[in-house]
Amino acid sequence: MKLTDQIYRQISQPVPPAIKTLSDTLVATYGNAVEAILFYGSCLRSGDDRGGLVDLYVIVDRYSSAEPRRILAALNKLLPPNVFYLEVPFENRVVRAKYALLSLADFKNGASGRWFHSYIWGRFAQPVDLLYARNDHVIQEVQLILAQAVLTFATRVLPQVASPFTAADFWRKGLELSYRAELRTERPEKLVRLLEATPHYYEQITRSAMAAVSLAVDMKVEGNTACYRSTIPERLRLKNRLDWFVRRWQGKLLSI
Repeated sequence: MKLTDQIYRQISQPVPPAIKTLSDTLVATYGNAVEAILFYGSCLRSGDDRGGLVDLYVIVDRYSSAEPRRILAALNKLLPPNVFYLEVPFENRVVRAKYALLSLADFKNGASGRWFHSYIWGRFAQPVDLLYARNDHVIQEVQLILAQAVLTFATRVLPQVASPFTAADFWRKGLELSYRAELRTERPEKLVRLLEATPHYYEQITRSAMAAVSLAVDMKVEGNTACYRSTIPERLRLKNRLDWFVRRWQGKLLSI
């Protein structure tokens, strides 16, 4: 299956009513500035918003149209994204979320190979649901951006994965590298839970990504599991290792 088709299936998952309430509130708050709203993180994986903060990304056309306070709009453009807290009543309880504000242009750039740090492409290579889109054109744009995030992630991670490897090996290494580039690193057991939450997604998206990536990768399927072998020059592996070293310390500085 094509990578973009798999992305479309993922972002078209049913939206729980409580999460829809958050989305509706954000659309009402930011109005015509909103291009799309994306749902990701632990609450998406568990399917339950209780006991945690829902993670959302609000994709806007321009920071200035979404944020009337010029200083916040300027800061968001300088070092995106700004992150905000939201809580809304739902039935007999309160639904809580944190949401990041990101322009469509920065979202597209952050998923591409032009963006050195893994903050965007590392997050959005993982499962995402689309809660709202302005129109069909935006849905297609989001679909392509998410597919590019997967390809950027694969290109940046592959040189650090020993051959032969499985989808689980690849994502375990990739998530470890990308989380290390954040201020707060995640424990190994959380990485295992990430993979166990949606194993079918990671298995299938890896097959599509390895078929589309520019690096040389051979695939052999045995039963329901694929095994991969990459042929990557040692000089490229060394350069990639240095990139991740720089990315790790850059990410902690940017987070601060």
